Amino acid sequence: MSEFTLQIPADPRTAGCMRAWLARAGHAGQVAQADTRLFAKLIAERDARGELALLGLHESEWRGLLARHFERASGEPLPLKMTLDQHAGFVAGLRALLMANASSAVDPADAQCVATIIAHACLRPDHLWRDLGLAGRDEVTWMLTRYFPALVALNVDNLRWKKFLAAQYARSQGLPARPAPGCPGCEDYGYCFPAPR
Repeated sequence: MSEFTLQIPADPRTAGCMRAWLARAGHAGQVAQADTRLFAKLIAERDARGELALLGLHESEWRGLLARHFERASGEPLPLKMTLDQHAGFVAGLRALLMANASSAVDPADAQCVATIIAHACLRPDHLWRDLGLAGRDEVTWMLTRYFPALVALNVDNLRWKKFLAAQYARSQGLPARPAPGCPGCEDYGYCFPAPR
């Protein structure tokens, strides 16, 4: 595994929340530390805002994640799962696409959690790195390379990750490329999807 290190969030409340989650970790293996640090950061972004449900995890996924990475938080409740309404197909399809390209070097249950979190983040109206609470494109690239390297290899045009993932999902459904559900609310929507002339 690479020596890449995820940054502590710049927002003090989120940083404190990430540190609190890391304090609940119960192991010290190098690979586990990197994965635990990633999950602590992804969880902290939502937890600091009282939005754990936006992770999209089912209760069983949440309990398993805590058992694998945050033993000292095993009783931490997960708020009710959010209702997806018209985007359920997109979330399920993108999660399936990610899992079909999951690395054999990672825990499959961890890959499932990452896939769920990414698919739900694509519903929000910002750059994927912000929607996930990561520090920038480099952190998203590291995460995707760690968990879904075959998909990363397909991004030969260096597209923004949310745009790329939405395009790959559409392709997997036999559809033309289209924005992710959250894309239209992003400040750079016109850049990624310019209006035809």
